[in-house]
Formats: sequence, C-alpha cells, structure tokens
Amino acid sequence: MTNKRTASIWISVILITTLAAGITACAGPGSDTPGVTDDEIVIGTWGPLTGPAALWGGVIRGMEAYFQLINEEGGIHGRQIRLVYRDDGYEPPRTVSAVRQMVQNDEVFLFVGGIGTAPGMAVRNFIIDNNIPWISPATGSTHFGYPPRENIFSMYPLYVDDAALQVDYAVNDLGASRIAIIYQNDDYGKGGLTGAEMALEEMGMQLVAKVSTEIMDSDLSSHAARLRESGAEVVLLWVLPRQAAIIMGTTAVLGYRPQWIASSTLSDFELMYDITDGAWEGVIFSNFGLSPTSDHPLVNKYREALHRFSPENRFSAFTQSGFLFAEPVVEALRMAGRDLTREKLIEAMESLDGFQGIGPEISFAPGQRQGSRSLKLERVVGPREVEVLTDFRTSGIDVEKAIERMGL
Repeated sequence: MTNKRTASIWISVILITTLAAGITACAGPGSDTPGVTDDEIVIGTWGPLTGPAALWGGVIRGMEAYFQLINEEGGIHGRQIRLVYRDDGYEPPRTVSAVRQMVQNDEVFLFVGGIGTAPGMAVRNFIIDNNIPWISPATGSTHFGYPPRENIFSMYPLYVDDAALQVDYAVNDLGASRIAIIYQNDDYGKGGLTGAEMALEEMGMQLVAKVSTEIMDSDLSSHAARLRESGAEVVLLWVLPRQAAIIMGTTAVLGYRPQWIASSTLSDFELMYDITDGAWEGVIFSNFGLSPTSDHPLVNKYREALHRFSPENRFSAFTQSGFLFAEPVVEALRMAGRDLTREKLIEAMESLDGFQGIGPEISFAPGQRQGSRSLKLERVVGPREVEVLTDFRTSGIDVEKAIERMGL
C-alpha cells in the first residue's frame, strides 16, 4: 500500500514538473508582456477608412506596407510585426470601441498613429491608465505632448507651429498684409487659429476674417462670401480635404481667388489636385515629410514597398505618413532588444536623439514627449509636381501660452 502511494505521488510530481517545464518553454522571452510572443509583436492603430475623413485612411495603408517591409527584411530580433487596425470613421465613440477591442481581444503591445484629435482624445486617458505605449499620434494637437505622459510620444508637429509658420511665410515672403482663415470648429482647427493669431500679434497684425466650419458642412456659400468680403490676400485652409475642395470651388464661382495656404493635413497635393479638377495648382501647403515625389533613397524604397504590398494604393503624402509615423517605432523596438517589455520600449524611445527617417529630426527625453516642431512649405506647380519653398523650419510660438489661450 505504501509503495503504491509513493509511486502515485512521484508520478504526480513528474507530471506537474513536466507541465511546468512545457509552459516555460512555450512562453519564451517577453511572455509576461501583452502582444509579445516568441515570434510576434502585435501593434494596433485606428483611423477613418470610411466617412467624411476617409482620405486620411491612407496613413494606415502606408503603415501596413512599412511593417510588411520590415517583416520581409527579417523582422525585429526574430519577431514578425502584426498590425491590427480598426475603422472608426473619424467618430470618437467608434474609436473608443475599437481601442478597447484591440486591448482586450488582440492584446496589442503598443499603438502607433491613430488618426485625428477628437478620436485620439476619446481614448487618450484609457491608453494612459493602461500604460500602453502610444507612438506618433496622427495629430498636431498639444494634448498629446503637453504635459508629458510617460507612455505617449508625439512626433507630429504642432498645429500652432504649422499655422505660425504659414503666417510668417505669408507676411515675410509673400508680403501679405490681409490674412484670413477658414477652420474646422474643433481642437484641430482651433490649433491652427490660435497659432495664426499669436504669430500675427507678434507682428502687430490680426486676421481679417475667422470663418469656422463643422465636419458635416457641405454648403459653404456663406463661408465663401465672408472670405471674399474680408478682402484677404491669403487664406489659411484648416478643414477636411472634401471641404477644402468645396470652399475653393465656391469662392472661384464668386470670382475670388486668394493665395491659399493649406495645413499639413492637406499635404496630399496629388489627391487635392485631382478632387479640385486642377484648382489646387498654386496652393502652398505645409509638410513634415519629404515630398512623395522625391528621389531620396528611403522615399524610393518606401514607394516600391507600397507598390508591392498594397498595389491598389497610391504612394502619396498620406500613405507616406504611415511610413514616417512607424519609423521611430521600429528603431525603438530594435534598441529595446530581444527581452522586450513596455518599460524597455519607453526607455528606448526616450533615448532617441536626432533620429531621422523621411521627416525632420526627432528627439525625445525623460520629460520631453514632443519629438518635433518642424515643417517646410511647398507649392503645387502641377498634377504630380511641387516646388519646395523652404527647408524645415521651427516656429517660435510659446506652447504653454498657446495652451492657456485655448483653455486646454
């Protein structure tokens, strides 16, 4: 009886030991970290693939192609990247649902991109509370770099900087004295409005008209009339691509053709040229990346990758932005090493100093979560051609004062 009992105990011990060893063997490095297995890293993103802002969905397509390129080149320390994304239609309630699904069901390791200020704000606190790294929110709002949060790294140049640089160019390079703005009535548009007002005030000037729109507006005839009545020589465009096309067409019917200067959110000049039937020629726009028509080696490499992995999508400012937003992610993953954790990724991101891909230099540090504030200006000279007007410039806007002014 005693021998049988002893044998039974030993069998149980052997089974438990074997099971534990098997679990340990399967777990591999980083097993305690969501979204990291022996052979995979799960990354999440979201954006409008449908709805009024669907044109911005190209960012996701570029990001997807970039990670496919990295996987083709061997991945990151033996792991492949799997990108999970959701269409939120640029509707914050849908963003909330999408992000929760990716955290709870897909167990993403980190987020990259995520298009829009209002959608991003709808999930920012949830991402902070769950301490999930979020790199390159696709918005220039101050909400994501100020004050600094440990797990959020913003590289999209601030909207206040964008508008300030536009104003500086309009006044000092074009000699304009009457400047107006048409802007989306949300944090995105108000960021542009604030930057423009602050820059003009430094010069002893003010906007001659401030015309706001709502996301779903399609009849902009009254907006066009107000702009014409202002007599503005330059009008800053801070609206959706669809509304930019509408306002340009409507003002043209009125015989009013100012110099338009568009925000970086309208930097897909080929798309805008097409949807405005060529009226986009002559428009000046902000850009925080190299031109997608550039012959730069990295641009050529990314263009070829998009053609192979996503041939139905055109290489444009929007798809190229997907590559640009994801570049620092890959760099930090490599720096973090094989034993990957969220804490090590955050440390790697903090050590990026002067990193440059196809955009301006990016630098982060402990307590510094806005990686870049630089943009350049270009002018559309044809359906597939631009003239680069400036190098990357950084505005002198006091961000803290801008935040206080916007009541954020």
